[in-house]
Amino acid sequence: MKIYKWMWALAIIIWFGACEEGSRFQTSGSDTTPPGKPTILRWEPLYGGARFFYKIPSDEDLLSVNAEYTNDKGKTFYFTSSFYTDSLDVVGLGNTDPKTIKLYSVDRAGNRSETVDVEIVPYESSITRVAKTLSVKSGFSSFLVDWQNELEQLINVYISFKYNDGGHPRDLVSVFSSNEMKERRFIENLNLPSTEPVEVSVRVEDHYGNSTENIPFGEIFLLEDEALDKTKWIIPNANDSTVTVNGKKINTGVPAMFGDNLEGRMTKLIDGIIDRGDNLNFFHTGSRGRTGFSRDGNMPWNIIIDLGDYYELSRVITVQRHTGGLANIERGQYYRAENCGEFRLYVFNDQTEQWDSISTQRTPIPQGVSDLQIVKLGEAGDMAYFYPDDPQYTRPTRWFRYEGLHCFDDNYSSTGANCMSELTLYGKKAK
Repeated sequence: MKIYKWMWALAIIIWFGACEEGSRFQTSGSDTTPPGKPTILRWEPLYGGARFFYKIPSDEDLLSVNAEYTNDKGKTFYFTSSFYTDSLDVVGLGNTDPKTIKLYSVDRAGNRSETVDVEIVPYESSITRVAKTLSVKSGFSSFLVDWQNELEQLINVYISFKYNDGGHPRDLVSVFSSNEMKERRFIENLNLPSTEPVEVSVRVEDHYGNSTENIPFGEIFLLEDEALDKTKWIIPNANDSTVTVNGKKINTGVPAMFGDNLEGRMTKLIDGIIDRGDNLNFFHTGSRGRTGFSRDGNMPWNIIIDLGDYYELSRVITVQRHTGGLANIERGQYYRAENCGEFRLYVFNDQTEQWDSISTQRTPIPQGVSDLQIVKLGEAGDMAYFYPDDPQYTRPTRWFRYEGLHCFDDNYSSTGANCMSELTLYGKKAK
């Protein structure tokens, strides 16, 4: 009996406590009494802002502590923190000039306390930090813009470029939004001769309306290349590890892959037809791609191609297996396990009689887009420069090697990639 009385008493205490806390949220139409103002204990600078530490007033109906500032364009931004916390972050300041931040309390009836003005000096903002890392480089019929955003705050990068298009001046702007730590964006398909300059400038903006000045990068000259003729190409038989140089057969120790399992065929890789819906145009390793023997496993497998002549290579475009239904609106296998996500590019060096490793890369998985957009990206193919950080041509070579390392699954660590639909190489004829 004593236990029940104790439990009943505890329930009454909890109920009264809840009522008392609930009174904090009760409003009265006649309440016009403002709450007390917060007591600012200290502030700490942030990148493009500041963090304020305070003691809340004792008002029972206190709802929040707020802050606001007005930027140079006359736009006011508001920040709020509930009465449960003792700090408030204010961000979005575009430079390191001293700023006055107004802080005040708000009660449940919407009454505001007196403001407390605090002058702060923030650290430099994300946009100025990003602007310092910008670089512009010439690419093949394109140019690329790199930047780093270590704060990973959402920014917009405005790339302005001017050039002469067959006697017609063009003045264009491309805008890219990102919060990635490292980013690279291409301005593609300009199709200009290498003698025609492109004038480039870039500015960075955040979503608070702050912007850097246009940063000029002067004139750049693009690199030229063209798609190689696939009719001259020869794909060795599976498990063949030899290449021929000037009539001499050289055993490289690297076996050509097996991809003729089920409906797949290696010849479909270079037939100019991509896999769409149910046309089944791809190679298939059957999980034994390295040599064709199950005991040797699947990945890494090696696509080896005799180009039929000597070329200086610039980039490669691969198209994945789709197999996503008749309507071509389903994602299917794009950027999934059946396809290769991590790879390494090689050319054969006649002088050393060995494969030269050029670069190891990953095909990024599209984020924040619809399945239909992924289908469009997949059909367009994924481009990789042989030298992604410093676009240039390879040494002259007749033999090309694409080593498939991992599929997309498990953060590019699985070895289940069985398929690829098409591979196209770009470059120029070696002199």
